[in-house]
Amino acid sequence: MFSTPAATERTSAAAWLQAMLDFEAALAAAQAKAGVIPAEVAEEIARRCRAELFDADSIAERAVSSATPVIALVRDLTALVDADAKPHVHRGATTQDVVDTAAMLVVRDVLALVIADLRAAADDCARLAEQHRGTVMIARTLLQQALPTTFGCRCAGWLTSLDEATTALGRVRDERLAVQLGGPAGTLASLGAEGIRVTELLAAELGLAEPVVPWHTDRTRIAELAGALGTAAGVLGKIALDVELHAQTEVGELSEGKAGGSSALPHKRNPAGAVLISAAANRVPGLVATLLSAMPQEYERAAGAWQSEWEPLTELLRLVAAAAAGTRQLLAGLHVHTEQMAANLDLTRGLVMAESAAGPLMNTLGRTDAQDLVSRLCRSAVQEGTTLRAELLADPRVREVLSEAEVVAATEPADYLGSAPAFIDRALAAHAELENR
Repeated sequence: MFSTPAATERTSAAAWLQAMLDFEAALAAAQAKAGVIPAEVAEEIARRCRAELFDADSIAERAVSSATPVIALVRDLTALVDADAKPHVHRGATTQDVVDTAAMLVVRDVLALVIADLRAAADDCARLAEQHRGTVMIARTLLQQALPTTFGCRCAGWLTSLDEATTALGRVRDERLAVQLGGPAGTLASLGAEGIRVTELLAAELGLAEPVVPWHTDRTRIAELAGALGTAAGVLGKIALDVELHAQTEVGELSEGKAGGSSALPHKRNPAGAVLISAAANRVPGLVATLLSAMPQEYERAAGAWQSEWEPLTELLRLVAAAAAGTRQLLAGLHVHTEQMAANLDLTRGLVMAESAAGPLMNTLGRTDAQDLVSRLCRSAVQEGTTLRAELLADPRVREVLSEAEVVAATEPADYLGSAPAFIDRALAAHAELENR
């Protein structure tokens, strides 16, 4: 429920294991290119760096005694390679180099899924914004009816937030996922003068960024990743919450393409997709906080804070992947009930047009008198069960200032949308520009 099959596979024990082995193979290849080890040795090491050759459960059990899975992994890899290669396995690296780089590889694989789903969800928001640019509905503030807007404008807001979250994640993926290679104390002393060259070659082998210096206890990369994932989850959670609210029986403006049922109530059409997105998004901030709280790490290598990152990071990736995939599906099948939007817009019998009605009166009556007059007419409409338009048309003081046509215009919701159409155009243009980059 809180992952996707693809995200689960890419964050599984086997995936982490293969990512660690990919580091070892790439390290050997980089060292061979730098002339540190023979090329045939690097080839032998790479040939053995396949997860199916290892027992992940055994490595996990042995990891407890050293607080890292890498010691057991390196021992098993060394046992697999031939005699000439044994001295060169894991040469110059430390356990954290392996796990941190593996984390970057796992993150990159999952971000490919997340970003693809976010982009697809944004495309559907763009479609909905264009399709419903003229679908007038009520905007709500503090859960109360406020002013007219359009559903297209609402979707433009979703679209912009999705595009911004996707851009932030793309920057992390493209610029901030870096190799880790510092050796036991961050100096690469055992590689002598070739340390920086090996780091450069290792980054190229894995397609990751080359850091300025090893980042063993500089966790800004992890923090930026956590923040970007947390922001994306918040954006997805907001969309899901809006859908849940619009899908309430008393509102009825939206429904999911495939609604969920109830174990007890046969009549219910629960917004199950939105509920799962909300549940995933609600779990994310705690995981982000855990990763941020692990940032202060002592000296050159941490005792506990670094190790505390692994499982929260894995869970965070799965939850955001699930929320992104769920939102993509939700928006693709979303049903928009325009008739109900129109009916809800008319629930107050025009009271939501009070600001619009007061506007043209202000030039003659002044701001305070105009607002007081319209407020009195709103109360009268409620008491008499009439409409604001009818009260305005019947009031002598109003008619001294406004004609019948002007009153009608001032109480027409579709004519009081302000910059909503322009905002839709701006959101769509920004989205198109982002797609063309």
